Amino acid sequence: MKAKTINEIRKDGFEILAKSLGPIEMVRFIQSFDMGRGDYTKERSQWISENLDDIFKDIKKKRTRVIAH
Repeated sequence: MKAKTINEIRKDGFEILAKSLGPIEMVRFIQSFDMGRGDYTKERSQWISENLDDIFKDIKKKRTRVIAH
């Protein structure tokens, strides 16, 4: 079985939504999604101050506390 292209998947999805919801409700459903702005990959360092090692250490600490109780 050959993998579908993203355009084929989108086409199938729109057809299924239109059939299931009808054209007007399909449009309302699609409009309900906010794609946001910006570039997450470039901007994530502004929001995420910890590196993976710090995150793993915190997880291990919390697991140890849960097991101890």
